Amino acid sequence: MRLLLVEDEKRMAEALCELLRLEKYDVDHYADGPEGLDAALTGAYDLIILDVMLPGKNGFDIAREVRKNGVKTPVLMLTAKSEVDDKVTGLDCGADDYLTKPFMTKELLARLRALGRRNRNTVDGALRYGDLTLNKENATLTCGENSVRLSEKEAHILEYLIANQGQILTREQLAVKIWGYDSDTEYNNVEVYMSFTRKKLNFVKSKAEIKAVRGIGYELRYGHV
Repeated sequence: MRLLLVEDEKRMAEALCELLRLEKYDVDHYADGPEGLDAALTGAYDLIILDVMLPGKNGFDIAREVRKNGVKTPVLMLTAKSEVDDKVTGLDCGADDYLTKPFMTKELLARLRALGRRNRNTVDGALRYGDLTLNKENATLTCGENSVRLSEKEAHILEYLIANQGQILTREQLAVKIWGYDSDTEYNNVEVYMSFTRKKLNFVKSKAEIKAVRGIGYELRYGHV
């Protein structure tokens, strides 16, 4: 699960990054409000941890702009303030949850797990599209009686396509989502892994297809749609 942390307190950020990576999150960290906003607007993340007091742009404004631009990623806001009005402001700006510093790491992790579950489209965490079921826990793709194990990148590609079914995703969006915001991944790498993923769809005999939309990107389609 890819997570964006926007936090300007250096020691706090370092500790959180270490903790979250131990918990198997892929973490990108930014200490500046405008840079954090740019990263959040890519829509490449499964969760966002957002501090309120940031240089350049505060967390309230970031949350507001993220929602205004249609990004639905769950947002957990962090603040040193405990006033009710600040909590209400954060929630009104589009945050999904609120945690006041200092906090227990167990509580942070529990809230992230809850937000992560809320962001899945099934109770068991499996993703379904047409005749396909993607088990995120063991990276297995199933269609009827056929199943195949996916590589990490293939699983991420299908997860992103299924979560955004009906939308055309650009090569840039896919590169950021799969390889990270600061990655130097070339677009031809996206095409290579798309080819691998298509082969897995064919192997399980699914009616779902990854269609290339000329000059734009890719879209997951089912049957003759």
